Amino acid sequence: MTYITAALRREVIERANNCCEYCRVSQHDRVMPYEVDHVIAEKHGGVTTTDNLCWSCYLCNGYKGSDIGSVDWDGSGKLTPLFNPRQQQWPEHFMLDTTTAYLQPITPEGRVTVFLLRLNSDEHIISRRLLMQLGLYPCQSPG
Repeated sequence: MTYITAALRREVIERANNCCEYCRVSQHDRVMPYEVDHVIAEKHGGVTTTDNLCWSCYLCNGYKGSDIGSVDWDGSGKLTPLFNPRQQQWPEHFMLDTTTAYLQPITPEGRVTVFLLRLNSDEHIISRRLLMQLGLYPCQSPG
C-alpha cells in the first residue's frame, strides 16, 4: 500500500467537503474516522494520485474494499463498474427519496454501487432519515 501524504489527504478531504463521496454523509455526522479510498484499488493497477482517490466513510469503504465493480443483477446481468466519484456526477446515478430516505439508483453503476456498498441497509437508512430530519443530509460535496 502506498503512503498518502498529509497534503494529498487534505486535498482529497477539501475536494469532498469532508463528505463521503459514495453515501454523502459528512464526517462530522459519523463516529468513526473517514479514509482516503483508492477508487481503483492498487491491486487492480490504481495509482495514488488525486485522480484516483476519494473520501469515504468506514461503512462504504469497508463494503467496497478493493472491488471495482459487480454484477448488475437488476439490469443487464453484466459485470458493471462501481460509481466513480472522480469521473461521474453523483446526481446522475442516485436519487434520494425524501420520504423514505431510500437511495434510488438511476444507472447500472448506481445499482451496483447501492448493492455492493449496501447503501440502503437499515443502518444507512436510519442514519439518513435522522440526518435529513436535522437538515444535515445530504452533505453538500461537489458533483
